[in-house]
Amino acid sequence: MSTRLATFGRLIDRSQQVKFTFNDKWMRGHPGDTLASALLANDQMLVGRSFKYHRPRGIVASGAEEPNALVNMGKGARFEPNQRATTTELFDGLKATSQNHWPSLEFDVGAINTHLSRFLPAGFYYKMFMYPRAFWKHVYEPFIRQSAGLGQAPRDRDADTYEHFYAFTDVLVIGGGIAGLQAARSAAQSGAKVLLVEQTSAWGGRAMVDALDSETVNDTPVDKFVEEITAELAAMPNVTMRLRMMGAGVYDHGYVLAYERLTDHQPDAAGPRHRLWRIRAQQVITATGAIERPLSFAGNDIPGVMLASAVRDYVVNYAVSPGDRTVIATNNDDAYLTAITLKKAGLDVPRIIDARPEGGGALMEQARALGIRVDLGKAIAKVKGLRRVSKVQICNQAGEGGVLDEVACDAVAMSGGWSPVVHLWSHCGGKLLWDETHAMFRPDVDNPPRGARGEGFVACAGIANGEMTLDGILADAHAAGQAAAKAAGHAPKRAKAPKANARADAPMAAVWLMPQGAKTELRAKTWLDFQNDVKVTDVQLAAQEGFESVEHTKRYTTLGMATDQGKLSNINGLAILSDALGQPIPATGTTTFRPPYTPISMGAIGGEARGNVFQPIRRTPMHDWHDANGADWEPVGHWRRAYAFVRPGETVHDAVMREVTNTRTNLGLLDASTLGKLIVKGPDAGRFLDMLYTNMMSTLKPGRCRYGLMCSENGFLSDDGVVARIDEDTFLCHTTTGGADRIHAHMEEWLQTEWWDWKVYVANVTEQYAQVAVVGPKARKLLEKMGGMDVSAEALPFMGWADGTIGGFDVRAYRISFSGELSYEIAVKASQGQAFWDALMEAGGEFGVMPYGTECLHIMRAEKGFIMIGDETDGTVIPQDLGLDWAISKKKEDYLGKRAQERAHMTDPTRWKLVGLETTDGSVLPDGAYAVAPGKNANGQRNMIGRVTSTYHSPTLNKGIAMGLVLHGPDRLGEVLEFPGTDGTIHKARIVSPVFYDPEGEKQNV
Repeated sequence: MSTRLATFGRLIDRSQQVKFTFNDKWMRGHPGDTLASALLANDQMLVGRSFKYHRPRGIVASGAEEPNALVNMGKGARFEPNQRATTTELFDGLKATSQNHWPSLEFDVGAINTHLSRFLPAGFYYKMFMYPRAFWKHVYEPFIRQSAGLGQAPRDRDADTYEHFYAFTDVLVIGGGIAGLQAARSAAQSGAKVLLVEQTSAWGGRAMVDALDSETVNDTPVDKFVEEITAELAAMPNVTMRLRMMGAGVYDHGYVLAYERLTDHQPDAAGPRHRLWRIRAQQVITATGAIERPLSFAGNDIPGVMLASAVRDYVVNYAVSPGDRTVIATNNDDAYLTAITLKKAGLDVPRIIDARPEGGGALMEQARALGIRVDLGKAIAKVKGLRRVSKVQICNQAGEGGVLDEVACDAVAMSGGWSPVVHLWSHCGGKLLWDETHAMFRPDVDNPPRGARGEGFVACAGIANGEMTLDGILADAHAAGQAAAKAAGHAPKRAKAPKANARADAPMAAVWLMPQGAKTELRAKTWLDFQNDVKVTDVQLAAQEGFESVEHTKRYTTLGMATDQGKLSNINGLAILSDALGQPIPATGTTTFRPPYTPISMGAIGGEARGNVFQPIRRTPMHDWHDANGADWEPVGHWRRAYAFVRPGETVHDAVMREVTNTRTNLGLLDASTLGKLIVKGPDAGRFLDMLYTNMMSTLKPGRCRYGLMCSENGFLSDDGVVARIDEDTFLCHTTTGGADRIHAHMEEWLQTEWWDWKVYVANVTEQYAQVAVVGPKARKLLEKMGGMDVSAEALPFMGWADGTIGGFDVRAYRISFSGELSYEIAVKASQGQAFWDALMEAGGEFGVMPYGTECLHIMRAEKGFIMIGDETDGTVIPQDLGLDWAISKKKEDYLGKRAQERAHMTDPTRWKLVGLETTDGSVLPDGAYAVAPGKNANGQRNMIGRVTSTYHSPTLNKGIAMGLVLHGPDRLGEVLEFPGTDGTIHKARIVSPVFYDPEGEKQNV
């Protein structure tokens, strides 16, 4: 029976009690407890149900490797599923509920799956749900969706806050055990800036639990040594220390993500709950220790069967005994420490079952001296019990002779050796070696993750590097710290590694063990992955069915795909698969370790990006004016643009029609501030733009503008805009509203990865300027009335620009048109945008000035046959499809996309081409409608020969107009096509020129 011990409990405060609930039952614990230790102290052995068979599950570990004790935490706005009880620190008022059962934890209807296990082997879902196909939508899919997942999805808005933090350091040490502390000290003594992080709430790691009374470091007891080194590090100005902070992932170039839990243990505290650290480190040391492996025997999943190290942790750290009578099952010396610890706590250890025929060393003799019986060459045949352990059956390790003995107990502590935590080492390419002696994968120091210059930037220290003795751990950590400091540019300080007076024997697996107990029928209930219910026989079946790759076996059986990501099951699963394939473990290999090391909250990933700042809305300087004057808003990228300015009594459609008519006949103002504005500057700027655009930009003269097309390296049209040359080395590139950030990133990517030696600088100045399009036949009259600069056709010709003053404002005036009318785009400083707009509106009163929105703009450009990125383009369109061959330079040797456009499918004469479409009855074609022709295509489908890309009612022409891509379109002028609607109606449209209005371009050239 679990109980609170009178001795031990180094992490708890016995002077205080805290109350919490589990499944609405009130329980008590102490500050310093984890939820898991408090549950065990309250004799709550059953904590959940497994995913597949709904088998009873108890706590098996004490740290982040725990696969079973996952609970729903909190309620309402602080509800969070799948929280590990072993890493959740207890606080007053904590509310937890178990998962994956109905109607209750004790009585779960889903447990019937256990009795159906022979019909639910590995991979059954791949076979079962294929036929009959008619069952998929109404039978299989609802069943799978209902069964998927463990916890419940939160329904309320999260009440907590989260943040991101950026840090830069010379050396990052991940792991605050004795190896991490020593590595940090050695690096810091050399003058390096050090960041030391530890995922738990205390420094020292396993050394604080496992050190014997006789063990010392520099003649100091281990616990005192940890206190001294921790205090020394805390006093160093070049060292930052963080508890409750996990190294989540290591990436290229010394980039590391770390996850800090700030207020999980005190939820009412001010400040963010979690913090995601983005760290740049010159050198990274992973002192992450090792994880104890379970043993595979029948019934090893029954509540009360735990890792031996976890039993030791609960006794020493929390004064909790998982049971009064604990049987130890092991294949290595380390588990003897658990037996000795239990005896010192006054608990009974009726038997140590050691699979090794010759046993261990000094620890075994010490256990025998305490009166503990040791059975060598033996194994557990089966654990008996339903919701907790009641007894164990013992057999020979080889399996001969059947059950030899039966021992009553209420807990089993198992140890299958140790696996170094190599996940972070492997995240960015570090290789592994198989250590046959210790039966574990360890880092291959000759093949570390490589940095930007090809050298290693990640090192492992201590047990994470395969060192198993205290003396070896300290020496290895000292060397790692000095080497990291040196690599970061600091001369190592001449200092010796601390010297340990400790036992020489290491926790090692002397033989590699297959599942204990030899009977096949028992192996059917021998578990590898506790959460996903993967058995030894499942892996053997996968091998039998041809899944020889470990990655395939993982997916076929779901081994290691639970929330613990195989921390307990991987090595045992590899051993079973290797045995089934008749090959050594190194030949089988390992699965791929991917970040994060353990799950991190979605809130931490999002950080401050939530609610109104999830995707901040970008507003022009004139936004408030638009909002007060009837703007009907539409999102365009991150911007909000006025779709139309609706007057009282008007519909949006009426407003759009009014705006088009007025702009064509009088004067309109468009807020064009959202258009991207990128300055490209440097001696190689012209050369650079020649590579980005399809046409020549280096020949553009200062004071002139040129329309340009930009393609991806695959040849597809990605953006367009007007480029203005400011001076010999400076260009201003306009992009589409939603394209500024994307095109800026595109430019930077090529500059940094391909043309890194070109002398070019790119700056995104989109929000530094407000820009207003002054459009219509009276546009020049308005600007002349305001006065200040000559805007005549002679002084400022079409596609020219000039700096000057208009109405007392310093401006840059571009003589460009996107509507086909006389048009100017006037740029002013963003701080003067609203004042300039007000001045234009006031002076334009006598000319019938009206603001217009994006839909008016779109109609006017469609009337002129001007393309719109995103309408006429969908990522598969090339300039030649749109009749823009004139914008492709014949002189340039190369540009991005040029060679791609020469591929056979790009020059295929059957590519659809841009045309104009006008309905025969004046109606408006449906947007995106497809044109069909008689017959079927090669695939037996309807014969599609074109599609509508943009469609509008034109008040200028008083009819429906559209642009579209049509097979052989330019050769079929006058032909009428049929466009079926979704409601069954047939729309008919005639193919015409895409230029509906002012085909000679006279109006924009006045």
